[in-house]
Parts: sequence; structure tokens; C-alpha cells
Amino acid sequence: MNSTYEADCVVVGGGPAGLMTGFLLARSGVETIVVEKHADFLRDFRGDTIHPSTQELLVELGLLDDFLSRPHADVTKVTMSWNGVELTLADFSHLPTRRKLLSFMPQWDFLDMIADASAQVPAFRLIRSTQVTDVIREGGRISGVTASGPDGEVTLKAKLVIGADGRDSSVRAAAGLSPVGAAAAMDVLWFRLAKSPGETYPFIQAGAGMIITIDRDDFFQIAHVIPAGSWSGTDSDVQLMKQRIMHISPRMADAAADITADDVHVLRVRLERLRRWYEDGLLCIGDAAHAMSPAGGVGINLAIQDAVAAARLLAPVLQRGVPTPAALKRVQRRRSFPARVTQRVQRTLQGPLLASHAPGTPLPLPLRLLRNVPVLSRLTGRFVGLGIRRESTLS
Repeated sequence: MNSTYEADCVVVGGGPAGLMTGFLLARSGVETIVVEKHADFLRDFRGDTIHPSTQELLVELGLLDDFLSRPHADVTKVTMSWNGVELTLADFSHLPTRRKLLSFMPQWDFLDMIADASAQVPAFRLIRSTQVTDVIREGGRISGVTASGPDGEVTLKAKLVIGADGRDSSVRAAAGLSPVGAAAAMDVLWFRLAKSPGETYPFIQAGAGMIITIDRDDFFQIAHVIPAGSWSGTDSDVQLMKQRIMHISPRMADAAADITADDVHVLRVRLERLRRWYEDGLLCIGDAAHAMSPAGGVGINLAIQDAVAAARLLAPVLQRGVPTPAALKRVQRRRSFPARVTQRVQRTLQGPLLASHAPGTPLPLPLRLLRNVPVLSRLTGRFVGLGIRRESTLS
């Protein structure tokens, strides 16, 4: 069975960038279909950070009350424990936003919220459990995609295809676009730890690599930063991981004692970007255009900012007709600078994040500066909380 759909825009990928783009375009009256390969948004090992700039966007969209009604936790500062030395990495309390804080919400809850709001917009449609397999080319331009769904083949025709399907983008590959960039120096091990009643850990702990702890109420979700390529899942890898955890966070060692290789999910970190985000009929945004490191949790923020810029610049064009490559280039020109700068900062951070120092070793220079010059944590708070170029639906 072959199903055919037509729309002004087809967005591939139901993550933060894709859903937000689809929602904003549909609110502008652009007939939009978002294609998501999974049946739901329940992916354990995704970022949870909802930045102040994203929350300001929710205010503009009238979604903040809905957001606040869902499970979340707030922090006005991001702190770190480095071999037991406490310091503030980022202070959000002075940002020019209504909510001067960083929120943690399971990404599936955030995406459900956007999907629920989108479902109220007549011009929006979300197709789940459908994997894009190729692009359609007509007259020298991309005019849609083909996909495989639960009921057979699917054809989706559109004036524009937006690839928002992540760093392993299938639509990007089908179009022949290849990212460039230096290999990242780190990977991230994700796993769960049982939570004892009343147990807490610092959000960030470091000293032999880094541990990030996300409190899921009934368990802890752990992200452990390690040197790139150093994990293959062997018993010795597991034992080395437990030794690092003991070094960084002795209190966590007992809870990690029963972890096996099967419990660990590996994220191979890549810092890469497309030289050109578009070709005639196709635009890539978010990680499909610029894969980020987890450092700072800024990937979600950048993806959503890409979505806002793309919708604002392209909705009027799609309302009038077919976007030209020049119209797509304007989106890249708007968003490539923030992506490049952020990736450069993330590359700089890789060394300190992976460094191993014995207890009592002096703090690395960047951390000493943050401890000794508190105003610097406001600058890092602005960088993390707002990004380089904050987008708005009102401008």
C-alpha cells in the first residue's frame, strides 16, 4: 500500500528542532507535516535542559503555563564539584528573561507538550513510526521524500523539505550532503543508577573525567564523559569506569558496583557541521546541520533557535510559493555563526573535562578564574542560557 501526502513543508524528525519548526510554520498558516521514525518520544538518553531562552520563547507562544504544569526542576546556578572543591559554573539569575533559571524536564515530556500544542493547529500534521528512505527529485530540485511506514510505502510531496533528524540524518545522507569537522576528543557513557531515599549528588562532578547526574525522581540518569574511543564494552572497560567513578564521586561507587556493560549506552560525540546547509528544495537545521557536544547542554537550545529562525524567515516565502536557494541560504547565514562559535568553545572545554587530577591538585586555570572572579559565572550563564544569537518569534 502506497500513501501519498502533499503539504507546503515536510519536516523530517520529531525532535526539538523538527517539532518546533513544524509548530511555528503551521501557526503561520503553512501546511506542514512532521515525519518521526519512532512511535513515541520515549528515549532515555537525551538531554533534559530547557534553557532560559527557550522558556522565553514559550512565554511568547503562550505555552509557559503548560510547561510549568509538567514534571520539571529548576536551578538558578549550575555548580560543579571538582575533587571536592565547589564552584559556580554558570549563574542565570541576572539574565534579561522572565524566568532566570535553567529547567530540567525529560525530553519526552517537552516534546509531548509541543506535539499537543501543534495538534490544535489545523495546518499541522504529525506522522509517527515512519522512516524516511530517500528524497524525491524533480526538475533538478528536491520536491519531497519517500518513507516506509507501518502500512507500507509513503510519499510526501512539498515545496520544501526540512531535515531536522539529528546528527545521523537520513534525509541529509539521501541528498548527498556530508558534514565536516574535527573528531571530538570524548565520548559519553549513559546509564541509570538506583536511587536510595534522600540520596542526592552534585549536578556536575569532575576530577577524572566528568559525571553529570540527572535526578529522575525514582532513579538517577548518569552521563559519564570519557576519552573518545576508550570504551568497547569489555569487562576491563567496566572496571575502569567504576574506578573513575570512585575517584570522582566516592559516594556513588556503591550504587555503581552492579553496573554491567549491558546497562551502558555509548554516545560517540561528534563536533561537525555542513559547509552548506541547503540545496534547492532542502534545508537542514539542528544537529543535522551542526552536531554538538553535550558540553553545556546547549544542543537543544541551538536546535530550537534554528527552528525559530527558519520558521520566521521561511513562512512568508512558503505562503507565496516555492523557496529559492537564496531564501534557504538566509537561514544558514543567520544561524551558522552561533553554531561555529559554540562548537569552538566546546572544543576548548574538552581538555579540562577529560583531565584526571589527584585530590589536592590545584584547580585548572579556567576553574580558578570562575571561583576567584564570580562575575565570570554571569557571563558563562549568558552564554549557556541565551546562546550567541537569541531568536524570537516577535522580531
